[in-house]
Amino acid sequence: MFLVSVFCFLVFSVIRGDPASLMAGTEASSEQLEALREEMGLNRNISIRYIDWLFNFLSGNQLNSYRYRGESVSLLIKQRLPVSFSLALLSLFFILLISIPLSLLTVGRKGSYVDYIVNFFTAAGISAPGFFIGLLFIWIFGFTFKLFVPGMYIDLKENFFAFLGCLCFPALAIAVPNSAVMVKFLRGSLFIELNSDYVRTAKSKGADSLYILRRHVLKNAVIPAITVFGMIIADVFSGSIIIENVFSVPGIGRLLITAIGSRDYPLIQALMVYIAFIVVIANTLADIAILIIDPRIKLSNREIQ
Repeated sequence: MFLVSVFCFLVFSVIRGDPASLMAGTEASSEQLEALREEMGLNRNISIRYIDWLFNFLSGNQLNSYRYRGESVSLLIKQRLPVSFSLALLSLFFILLISIPLSLLTVGRKGSYVDYIVNFFTAAGISAPGFFIGLLFIWIFGFTFKLFVPGMYIDLKENFFAFLGCLCFPALAIAVPNSAVMVKFLRGSLFIELNSDYVRTAKSKGADSLYILRRHVLKNAVIPAITVFGMIIADVFSGSIIIENVFSVPGIGRLLITAIGSRDYPLIQALMVYIAFIVVIANTLADIAILIIDPRIKLSNREIQ
């Protein structure tokens, strides 16, 4: 997270663009621009600016946004965080709802029509960018079938179910490509486990196929899928930036795009650290879940040490 903050600070300090000019407007004089840069601290050395930002961030001091005229960065994030968090949770629900049944549907049906259909879904889902799927949903379900109004957003405090309805298709646009990735890994893991020696031994002893799948195969097959799911969680929480802009959802992603366009350095820094935090936490939780499901991994690591 520290390296992310340093890299982000350096990148947005090097690229062209002056936040003071964007705030002051085209009619501001050079003296007014210089005074505004001095007030914003843009004339100081980049290392001093970064240390000052890091100290304020870690100590909990209020960081003010350039774009939103001195409004608190933490307040801006808190206002939009519930929207992005709800969108991410709904997307993860759709990912599990799509990927698990499709993966189990192909068990023992390799080479069948069902298997070919699932293969087509995974190939198309992985290949299609998220923004293209979002635009496709707007065209088909928004303009053609009139199932939702593109660009319309209803706040959570106004109507909870209408709020979920506004997030449903953006969540599906995020879920489809991630579900395709999840299905591909889970199917491959299931096929490998079904051809293992312990499955053949269990069948030779007269064990039922459904019992073998539920009691043994799923537990072993889910381990690689959990690692992938941890990466998907990080991608969902941090990768909904484009989808939020496509569907005009006022979340963290849309706020980040606005901050980048206006060179709002304090807001960009805070959002990038938030995204890095989500990625680190998601991957750590995935590793912990794997150790809980399969303690043999911990034992093998001890043997290596």
